[in-house]
Amino acid sequence: MSKPLSSSNKVIAVVGPTASGKTAFAIDLAKQINGEIISADSRLVYKGFDIGTAKPTIEEQEGIPHYMIDIVEPEFDYTAGLYKDDASKFIDIIIAKGKTPIIVGGTGLYIDILLKNYDLPRIEPNKQLRAELSELDNDTLYSKLVKLDKNAEKTININDRRKIVRAIEILKATGKSLNDSRGINTARYNIEWIGKNFDRKTLYQRIEKRVDIMFEQGIVEETKFLLSKHGRIKNLIGTIGYKEVIGYLDGKMTLDETKDVLKQNTRRYAKRQLTWFRKNEEIIWDVYPDKLKK
Repeated sequence: MSKPLSSSNKVIAVVGPTASGKTAFAIDLAKQINGEIISADSRLVYKGFDIGTAKPTIEEQEGIPHYMIDIVEPEFDYTAGLYKDDASKFIDIIIAKGKTPIIVGGTGLYIDILLKNYDLPRIEPNKQLRAELSELDNDTLYSKLVKLDKNAEKTININDRRKIVRAIEILKATGKSLNDSRGINTARYNIEWIGKNFDRKTLYQRIEKRVDIMFEQGIVEETKFLLSKHGRIKNLIGTIGYKEVIGYLDGKMTLDETKDVLKQNTRRYAKRQLTWFRKNEEIIWDVYPDKLKK
């Protein structure tokens, strides 16, 4: 049974696109209000995905407890439903200590499922279906998704194969649209929504600088290590940062071309993040995301 709302159930959500300064802002905020941080990033849960995800180091965390980071091996298919279960427990633990939970991240689905209290269908992975879908190209795979649920194209990008496959899996198992299969319960928390952003030119400059820093810090070496340890698992080859470097290691691009492609893909990802968060009218932005050009 959901807990009733009270003043002690306050949760702060710090959201926005990649490279918008969410982490640094949240750490400063946590120091001011006696808060602790729960990551809402679908890639920070994976151990070893460090440089390529801009995972905050222990030093960068500045003594503020962080949760939902480095919790599973990358072979594990960590779902939004599992995230909701695990992150909810940490929210309760932090509140019980008399502190304020601060949810920080850019994975809109995880944040909405956690804080808007969606009920998710508990569908086990269908290995046979996944094997069949893995043989399809992006266009065919996406067409199959849209035929099953025409509204899916509003929230799932054509290049996000992992989400497309999971959505098809849920649609086939439930026989319902994605929206209908996600029931909404009464909200458990009083949420303050904070949006971090920059004007587009500045945001893109920050993205480009972040990519340059990743290569200086050794993302190529990290990718080599992850490949040697885990092989070409889907969570590695499907993650922005690593998939571009793997293309470089395969000889498909020069190093400079790899950097340019990664910058471009990260800018596109930031656009998708802003499109998602713009639907939430409760977010108070420090720089409001202007309507994106088609």
